[in-house]
Amino acid sequence: MDRRIYGGSAAINLILSLLFFSSTSALSKKNQIPSSGSGQINSNSVLVALLDSRYTELSELVEKALLLQTLEEAVGRHNITIFAPRNEALERELDPEFKRFLLEPGNLKSLQTLLMFHIIPNRVGSNQWPKEESGRVKHDTLGNDHVHLINGDGKKMVDSAEVIRPDDLTRPDGLIHGIERLLIPRSVQEDFNRRRSLQSISAVLPEGAPEVDPRTNRLKKKPAPAPAGAPPALPIQSAMAPGPSLAPAPAPGPGGKHHHFDGEAQVKDFIHTLLHYGGYNEMADILVNLTSLATEMGRLVSEGYVLTVLAPNDEAMAKLTADQLSEPGAPEQIVYYHIIPEYQTEESMYNSVRRFGKVKFDTLRFPHKVAAKEADGSVKFGDGERSAYLFDPDIYTDGRISVQGIDGVLFPEVEEVIESVKKPVKKVVQQRRGQLPQQVPVNSQTRQRHTFKKLTQDLALVE
Repeated sequence: MDRRIYGGSAAINLILSLLFFSSTSALSKKNQIPSSGSGQINSNSVLVALLDSRYTELSELVEKALLLQTLEEAVGRHNITIFAPRNEALERELDPEFKRFLLEPGNLKSLQTLLMFHIIPNRVGSNQWPKEESGRVKHDTLGNDHVHLINGDGKKMVDSAEVIRPDDLTRPDGLIHGIERLLIPRSVQEDFNRRRSLQSISAVLPEGAPEVDPRTNRLKKKPAPAPAGAPPALPIQSAMAPGPSLAPAPAPGPGGKHHHFDGEAQVKDFIHTLLHYGGYNEMADILVNLTSLATEMGRLVSEGYVLTVLAPNDEAMAKLTADQLSEPGAPEQIVYYHIIPEYQTEESMYNSVRRFGKVKFDTLRFPHKVAAKEADGSVKFGDGERSAYLFDPDIYTDGRISVQGIDGVLFPEVEEVIESVKKPVKKVVQQRRGQLPQQVPVNSQTRQRHTFKKLTQDLALVE
């Protein structure tokens, strides 16, 4: 049976059970330190203080590492100092792959080494940091390693982590300093790198047979890797739904922990911006609730594509009739026509129409394009009654997604095709000068016909 206990509530239950079995004499003395190996723990112990709401993630890791008995024996022998990372540093700021590595059963030793690296077997208060600038004091840890207490430009540091809550929780058998992030010893980092490199070697991606270029009869060379932030090689129409994503991996980008574009987060951000801006609730509702366009746009941005959304305001959306929205796929087609696969701002579009007069932008409703021109000091999209002005410029611009508010709903122009009646045209072929006529074989019937025609013409001349 698996005896590991998970979760902060489980840690509280374990501490309470230890308190229940402690003797009444130990509980009556407030400042008594339990002796080593006695199985007792004081309610005023630093281990109980570790269950504070700011450090519940660390207490859960201590539970999963099976270190409670070891720490109980440590506080029984001497005071301890715990450098506790805040919950946010373990929940959001820690690499998910590294956290998965620590929680694997086969890596229990690495998890224990990492946690013992945060504990010093003596009491070190905030007044024991070096006073001079760039001063360093070395302290051994419970993990047979050492950390340095550093005074860096007036900030208290533990190796490379800043102490954001010095002397946060003080108890008779130890104290806790709150630090900004997790401390990772070199041995654990090397184990993680070694495991990651072995995985990359063993997990070989399947590759197809080499392709031969029919023009040169040589093997086709693989394209060079795209630099960070480069546009994808495929056209955006090939990457759109339906069907699975054609990109083998998220496009490289400068943002994010893993240097990839986080399209889903960017789409959520611009939809929230629309809602907070006001007057574009109908457009946000179509993107999120009526269609799956928000998910699709997030995938496109993650693969390296850029988008400009022409968002009609609520007054324009209210003019749509039920017939225009009732047809299957009508909301998607309407929104597709309002998405330009380019990154355009109000300034770039206005400069284009000022310089070139009329500009046509591609849309995701392929092959239809939306026309733009200058009108009344602004940009006007479409023609006639189905036109719209750039009403609220640059509602959202983050370098990948641009949202421009317009005061009308755009529809592609319907071209009327009139079929023309093909009439036979008699062509007269004139013989070119200097070229001999082509000899045509003549049979007996053709010769008789020509003879009869010649006689008729001669009789007409005689008469």
